[in-house]
Amino acid sequence: MADAEYPEPEEIILYSKDPQTRIATITLDRPDHLNAPTIGARKRYGDLIFKASIDDDVKVLVVRGVGDHLGTGADLDELMAKRKGGVAMAEELGIDEEDDVTMPGRHNYRNGASLVHWYADPRSGNRSLADFKKISILEVKGYCYGWHFYQAADADMVISSDDALFGHPAFRYVGYAPRMWQWAMVMGLRRFQEMVFTGRPFTAQEMYDCNFVNSVVPRKDLEAEVEKYALACAYTRPTDTVFMQKVFFNIMKQHQGEYMGSMLSAWMESMTGALRDDVENEGAGLGGKIADGGVNNLVKNNDNRFPPEWRLSRSGREAPEPE
Repeated sequence: MADAEYPEPEEIILYSKDPQTRIATITLDRPDHLNAPTIGARKRYGDLIFKASIDDDVKVLVVRGVGDHLGTGADLDELMAKRKGGVAMAEELGIDEEDDVTMPGRHNYRNGASLVHWYADPRSGNRSLADFKKISILEVKGYCYGWHFYQAADADMVISSDDALFGHPAFRYVGYAPRMWQWAMVMGLRRFQEMVFTGRPFTAQEMYDCNFVNSVVPRKDLEAEVEKYALACAYTRPTDTVFMQKVFFNIMKQHQGEYMGSMLSAWMESMTGALRDDVENEGAGLGGKIADGGVNNLVKNNDNRFPPEWRLSRSGREAPEPE
């Protein structure tokens, strides 16, 4: 292991393909951390999607996770630790010590802004499916939060188990996230505004009702449902035709402002340091408090203030409402 604290990207992001059906599969395999990708794993994910887009043995890509959940987002503990160490941006951008590059200082605007603007680049692994020129299918179960919810914004089809929850904890502890424009376009503005302003997760059925999810099935039927969709897509028009179809939809998304939305979200994230908590609502937290108290504790403490059916955690949703 290059870093004894974290598994190698190849251990977290698995890849396989069947040249006969031309269905490839990316499997997120870190269930003990709710499939949280590290910086290296996100970059591997983006690279695999780019190569699958070129590979003539691939027509359909399925993305799924090991364990009970698709995932709850990227490894923020790793990201914050490396930000404190001053190496996060260099690692994200692939800049090594031997490169003759002077990085912006820690308190320089460009230090944080360069990082969040990087997230709009498909190579970062955050909006890689947006540029994919084949058919992508996301298999969702359990939590679909944060970075994993990014993938749901960009996948061509989303197949979900009936127990899934969709959303982003950042809507509560920061207020925005990189794929907001695309989520709003797919979900519809009014429903997405509800998700952002309340911070509550939506159920699979709610996401189906607002046309975000293509199919909702019991957990036991999920893999079979995904296989049905994947094979149907593999059997249809030639891959060249699929490429043309994807270009059409990509042009449509750009007309709607998909990439511009990523730039706007990056600008918003770059401004986080200038924002202040409401005096009477400091428990909601912003960037500094996340770094000091830890993401998990902050989200858990804030989550308990909401009605049980609006809480982000499954255990919290089962707990009684505080008196």
